[in-house]
Amino acid sequence: MPLTFYETIKNVTSMPDLLLPVVLALLAAALFAFGNQCSRIALRYTDPQTATLFQIGVSTALYWLTAPFYLELHFWTSPVLPLLAVIGLFRPLLSANLGMAGTRILGPTISSTLATTAPLFSVALGVLLLTETLTWEVALGTAGIALAVMVLSWQRNTVRSWPLIALLLPISAALLRSLAHALAKIGLESIPSPIFVALIAYSVSFPLALANNLRVNRRVPRNIPPAGLKWLLITGLIYGISTLVMNTALMSGRLIVVSPIVACSPLFTLLLGHFVFREEALTRRVAVAVMLVVPSVALIGFRA
Repeated sequence: MPLTFYETIKNVTSMPDLLLPVVLALLAAALFAFGNQCSRIALRYTDPQTATLFQIGVSTALYWLTAPFYLELHFWTSPVLPLLAVIGLFRPLLSANLGMAGTRILGPTISSTLATTAPLFSVALGVLLLTETLTWEVALGTAGIALAVMVLSWQRNTVRSWPLIALLLPISAALLRSLAHALAKIGLESIPSPIFVALIAYSVSFPLALANNLRVNRRVPRNIPPAGLKWLLITGLIYGISTLVMNTALMSGRLIVVSPIVACSPLFTLLLGHFVFREEALTRRVAVAVMLVVPSVALIGFRA
């Protein structure tokens, strides 16, 4: 029998079982951040709907191409298959659209700040749906990460020119991301295959993304320059790998440990923007965020 995806990762890393989820969650956060930077470059060549369609499509193709090496036939008859399909109805397409709408109406500062509720939702879902035990270390670490992301995103002199109900847009996006993590964790307990969980969700999400693109642009995407196609391909591959790494972390660890660590991705985005892409400046806020995130992750990892 071929090795499972998790066994492959474990053999490559030679890491203790207790430490592996924490390291994988950090790696997923860094990869999502790298994908965000690549996506920002890709958006110079096309619109957000087309970029989202390509990113989901490339990730879906990646999963189908690797599926024969890791999937087993009995996965397709599992009773949790509809649950995995439900994830694809709102993640990543709907949650991404809600997030973009929140940024457009509220501005990036308020929208990003409210998005920091995601790890709080994840902890609540982990306790309520998965009966995971919340310790003071995990609670304090989660609060520290949420505060760090808030510090990174907050700016002064923000004037309200939008209805209060618009606050629900980024909060709903955060809730849907957290719910997707929780449902993926439930699915992985029955089907221990990070690739299969991602494949089903993205296979449902892709036709929805295509329909959304046709609704907005009223045509199939074309006339994208080669440079744009290159960055769209890179972004889709990075996001696809990020999701696999995150699912592997969820399979091997607890939701209340993995999800808050993945949520520190904005910090990696800023650091990559400065050191790799040369588009971000290191400020005192970044230094404060680092000082909050490092001990917070250490607290969660210590408890894990």
